[in-house]
Amino acid sequence: MNSLIQEELPGNQDLRDQLMDMLSDQELAYKLPGNNPTLGELCEEMGQIQQVYTHSFRTFRHDWAYRDSKPETPNSVASLKIWYKKLDAQLVEALSGLSEADVHAKLIDRGHGSTPSPYVQFQMYREAILIFYAKASVYLKALEKPYSDEWKRWVG
Repeated sequence: MNSLIQEELPGNQDLRDQLMDMLSDQELAYKLPGNNPTLGELCEEMGQIQQVYTHSFRTFRHDWAYRDSKPETPNSVASLKIWYKKLDAQLVEALSGLSEADVHAKLIDRGHGSTPSPYVQFQMYREAILIFYAKASVYLKALEKPYSDEWKRWVG
């Protein structure tokens, strides 16, 4: 088992799972004013980002256009939970396929000359997760949902 599985991955999806537990289907349909997605569409976007990163750990090529699946409906908590569970299993499988040497020595082609190691690529993925949590925080505030203590520690 490599350091990404043992040390880096645990806990990263916890707030997303908490978010799913605190929302209703009606709240997933909530849309902020202006040209913003619904909260459910934002959650779907995060799943798509996870797919891109998972694919990059398998192929060593980062492709923003890659899509493997979609939730049955982005405005269904149950649908998103099922989809996220599938995506999480795929991420664990992809990361488990890397040796510790691969984690630090292989390179992932992100295009335009950027070639991080899988370790650095995972740090970028974690940043994408944090950005998602920050965006979701705006929706939670608009929906007058309280932040958990863990949410406050991770996001503020």
